[in-house]
Amino acid sequence: MRIGIIGSGNVGGTLGQRWSKAGHQVIFGSRNPSSDEMRQLVAHSGGRAASFQDAAAESELLLLATPWPATQSVVTGLGDLNGKVVIDATNPLLPDLSGLEIGTSTSAGEQVAGWTPGARVVKALNTVGYNIMADPAFGADRPVMFYCGDDSAAKKTVAGLVSELGFDAVDAGPLTQARLLEPFALLWISLAYAQGQGREIAFKFMRR
Repeated sequence: MRIGIIGSGNVGGTLGQRWSKAGHQVIFGSRNPSSDEMRQLVAHSGGRAASFQDAAAESELLLLATPWPATQSVVTGLGDLNGKVVIDATNPLLPDLSGLEIGTSTSAGEQVAGWTPGARVVKALNTVGYNIMADPAFGADRPVMFYCGDDSAAKKTVAGLVSELGFDAVDAGPLTQARLLEPFALLWISLAYAQGQGREIAFKFMRR
């Protein structure tokens, strides 16, 4: 699959590297695709770099992993995304990580869908740190990764990519459920930092 990474920081860089090594064609989108940082990322991951617009145009699926304050301007500049699957991995965090800028009555996932008419937005890969995305192995246990969206075919595609990474992919329902998944990400952050649990933590979904 041709996967465009929009936002090549810790989350985007980690996931792009893992999908590239799994055999997907990864394009890292950047404002400056010829920068030293992007050259190093490409050399390490095996993908290639392009502008945000070219990465979006040439990919079947996009991962959105931008800092929340930059998300609207980046997304609205990507061009026509009609029919494309967009994984929204953003979280609308306050700068000090003490809470969310939006929530309860809407979500970042829903806002992204509103900014990308025709795109098939799936919220996923936002509830643990990039270090867990790099290595989700916890012995015999697979940490859960919830996802949600309104397009069943898009969710099936995303579930496959999430499972490839080593997560237990669980469908949390329609895109409005992002209103729950984004605060869930804040729980991981608060446990890791404010409560001193550290970053090597994840959640497991129990079934009986």
